[in-house]
Amino acid sequence: MKKWFAVIGNPISHSLSPEMHETWLKQMNVDATYIPIHVELDHLEQAVESLKLLGCSGWNVTVPFKEAIIPYLDEVDDSAKGIGAVNTVVKTLDNKYVGYNTDGLGFINSLGRILPEYNILIIGAGGAARGIAHALKTQGFTHLTIANRTVEKARVLVEELKAGQAVTLEVAENTLIKFDVIVQTTPLGMKNSDASLPIQLHQLKENAIVADIVYNPLVTPLIEEAKKYNVRTINGLGMLVHQGALAFSYWNGVNPDTDGMIQQLIDQLGGNYVNR
Repeated sequence: MKKWFAVIGNPISHSLSPEMHETWLKQMNVDATYIPIHVELDHLEQAVESLKLLGCSGWNVTVPFKEAIIPYLDEVDDSAKGIGAVNTVVKTLDNKYVGYNTDGLGFINSLGRILPEYNILIIGAGGAARGIAHALKTQGFTHLTIANRTVEKARVLVEELKAGQAVTLEVAENTLIKFDVIVQTTPLGMKNSDASLPIQLHQLKENAIVADIVYNPLVTPLIEEAKKYNVRTINGLGMLVHQGALAFSYWNGVNPDTDGMIQQLIDQLGGNYVNR
């Protein structure tokens, strides 16, 4: 029987996942399809039961259902337990539906080769920061610093991780020279948002990596500023593609072409802004 996959969310029309997965399915000669499904806010339980009943082979979960879906799954993998959020559901051979979170590991994969001894600064302490921080710790990166406008939220995340330290944005900015990787996880810099920088980069370390998980615009104010220092920069498109690639591999047992997909999406989107 032909496999089928989906992404559920509300709204869902903006999602790049169908384009991405349909392309990979064709490239890898997998006899399957991938569809977007708009789920009403109060119909999540019915939607999940319908997906199970109809034999969905697996699905992605986007806002606002990443946390709410957990009670309706048969099992939750450790990758999702730590952060309390699921973005990928996998159907097992014994017809159980297991929740995973590929966001954090997808981000790490987008960075390329980085060393466990690197000092990593994470700006922000929300859901995205938590997912990335937990994934980094799981992968052996323990030199973590969480900086947030409200430092109490950063301290909560550090206590949760049992690793790293919490600092103010001011302290992060004044000690920037010690960080090998800077990760911006807040919505700051998104299209139509305040275009100011979360921190100034005048003490940026030579050969540092500056990553912004925002991909709308593709070049955020932080990325634009970092380019002036001739350091490596990474936008959020890499995280989007690599987290999707992990889901694809969980479902189909093969790894799709991530580099080609990143370039395809850049070419398709055109310019600096994603059509959302």
